[in-house]
Amino acid sequence: MVGRRRERRELDDLLTRAADGAGGVLVIAGVGGSGKTAMADLAAHIGRSRGFAVVRASVVGGRDGRAVWAQVLRDVDAPEDLVARLVTDARETDLDDAARHLVLGVRRLIVVDDVDHGGQRAIELLSAVAGRAAAASTAVVATSTTTLGVGRELTLAGLDAGELAATLDAAGSLAEDTVQAILVASQGLPGIARSLAADLGGLDAGIDPVVHLALHAMSSTSFLVIDPALLRLLELATSRARDDGTRARLLARLAYELLGDSSTGPRRRTLAGEALTLAKKWGDGRILAEVLNAGLHAVWEPDGTDDRLALGRNIVELARAAGDGALERKGLFWQFVALMELGRVTAAEAVLVNFERDAATAGDGQALAMAAGRHGMLALLRGQFDEVEPLATEVVDRGRRSGMADTDRLAMTLRVLLGVERDPAMLAIAVEAFRDMTRQAPGHFWGADLARVLVLLGRYPEARTELERVLPVVLAGSGPRWLTAISNLALVAAATKQTDAATKIYDALLPYRGKLVVLAGANSTWGPVAHYLGLLASRLGRYDDAVKYFEEALTFNEEVGALPSVVYSLTALADTVTLRAAAGDGPRASQCRDRARSIAERLGMTVFLQGLARPVDEWSLARDGDDWVFEMGTERARLRDGRGLHYLRALLAAPGKEIPALDLVAGGAGLVSTGTAPILDDTAKRHYRARIVALETELDDADQSGDTARAAKANTEREALLDELRRATGLGGRPRRDTAEAQRARVNVTRTVRAVIDRLAVTAPAAAAYLHACVRTGQACRYEPAPGGPARWHV
Repeated sequence: MVGRRRERRELDDLLTRAADGAGGVLVIAGVGGSGKTAMADLAAHIGRSRGFAVVRASVVGGRDGRAVWAQVLRDVDAPEDLVARLVTDARETDLDDAARHLVLGVRRLIVVDDVDHGGQRAIELLSAVAGRAAAASTAVVATSTTTLGVGRELTLAGLDAGELAATLDAAGSLAEDTVQAILVASQGLPGIARSLAADLGGLDAGIDPVVHLALHAMSSTSFLVIDPALLRLLELATSRARDDGTRARLLARLAYELLGDSSTGPRRRTLAGEALTLAKKWGDGRILAEVLNAGLHAVWEPDGTDDRLALGRNIVELARAAGDGALERKGLFWQFVALMELGRVTAAEAVLVNFERDAATAGDGQALAMAAGRHGMLALLRGQFDEVEPLATEVVDRGRRSGMADTDRLAMTLRVLLGVERDPAMLAIAVEAFRDMTRQAPGHFWGADLARVLVLLGRYPEARTELERVLPVVLAGSGPRWLTAISNLALVAAATKQTDAATKIYDALLPYRGKLVVLAGANSTWGPVAHYLGLLASRLGRYDDAVKYFEEALTFNEEVGALPSVVYSLTALADTVTLRAAAGDGPRASQCRDRARSIAERLGMTVFLQGLARPVDEWSLARDGDDWVFEMGTERARLRDGRGLHYLRALLAAPGKEIPALDLVAGGAGLVSTGTAPILDDTAKRHYRARIVALETELDDADQSGDTARAAKANTEREALLDELRRATGLGGRPRRDTAEAQRARVNVTRTVRAVIDRLAVTAPAAAAYLHACVRTGQACRYEPAPGGPARWHV
């Protein structure tokens, strides 16, 4: 157990505590080859030497996870009825009964291998046992490919060069450069390192061990993240190649691994070109297929879709002739990606089925994880949302077992995209994930993904800042994520009303009309390019063009059954024809919105349906208890009730219409004189008006102190007096005069409305500036809509 002293101490401590009646659970986590089984063996050995009764069981993948615990229960002579309850339909009480029985009696060590392979059912009982073992003489050691959140947990890391050398070759017969190569190829994991060392021992004398390892080493990083140690190994091995075929393979892999460094484009093209020339010259079909596959990765350009499809077919033919199933699956996968990019979804699915069938036959766990992820992508595309989480779980299960580096990212992609439709809380997680990716993989436009998510969250100022930061890089760049990035920025530019950016993005995106926006290896899709061209055309005021683009996107989405995209294209089309306002556009917009809502309701598109409540270009002022709530694009404010808010609401409800200040104060038509004999004499009117002035002063005091009860009482009396004055003086119909009442109304409306807008400026400065410019007060008041504001107010 070289290099595992810390882990050995943890085992000793666990058994010591258990001997003292305070046991527990120790989970040893690590990928295949990290030494988990050896640690479990060691635990069993130490336990026996210290007088523990040792029970050991292993989870069989694909079986109900409680079966392993049933085996353990039988080994400790548990009642058969308890075993039967556990494996049939165990309730929480059954789990507790099983855990209680496992910790009864003698000092016991339970060792369970690969507990996570049994899924949640196996982990549930492990957790129950952990709760009981803490007060018993029972210790449990469980191995897992990942941490479980149960008991004390250790993750087995790789060994360093010295530790690995001691593990591999105590006699020192391995050359130093070979040990270093094994370290890189195995990532320091002792099980893998020993396997590689054994393979090297059987190599023909003419094969260089460093070259062999460089060609077979696993990358320790995920897609588009470079592995510096592997690059160093490849650079070293390239200089040691003894023939053109081997050199072609090394150069091709070096080009492949350099894809993570966006600055190496010219070098990748040179390496891939030289490798292809050498491979053709060498004349080995399998090597040519390998070089073609690596070259497609290394020179992955957005306009190379047809080449990807043709070369994918070529790889399949060459690999099939050479009898290399793994390479054949790579060719099939390239065909799948290219067909998705071309929008030929049905044909792509047929290829995916063949890919998955071959992977299952060969027992290729990584390929099966990839297939599960792409089935999840297709489920999202078609709105089959209930299928996504089980497929994400399958990705995690298969990917972790097979050591696939991209496992967690692929599963997270599916879950975030599901969250876009059903759980906006996932979007906050995505923000941090994309920020991390901008640091881990610079130059691959992750900021464009971040900007899109910020728009979905309604954080428009941040999205606009990210757009300004990323757009120049994207316009000057290329690569496997370029089309996704430029499409994301199209949505951001349209949503944040950035006309200059929209013009540049439109020109860059137009050549890709007719394609589907597919992220790199087709682990997600954002719909047809036509949809994004429509968003940009609409923002640029080219409404007829935008309608054509949205109609094109709708046709595609309907043909492939992409119902969520149908919803978004219908909604965008409705917004565009509303802005165009041609003959018949009004009914068409209503029909599109009604159909979009109907589909969204059937699919359970919760986030979309919540968004319908308030379009971005429609603002609202609504009563909420004793407050009024403003929602104005990206700004929101809450203000305490007051007369100014009532006056402002009346103005917003009648855009462009002049309303006398007297009408606003009276809550209806203003105070006017009919010229007939007064119903009230002059003395009564003076008393009424004096009392109204006093009540207005009282209302001002109540507004400032926030005393809503006092304000309501004063306003009720004031309204009653105004009703009497209206009845006495007649309603409407005479020319406006600069009476004392009109002057007082002008002053009060101006003062209270401006006070409301000033209060609004604290939390909604942009909206307040807009209202300052558009609301005019005086003896006649008016709200005059202007650019920069909403298309409509909801009041």
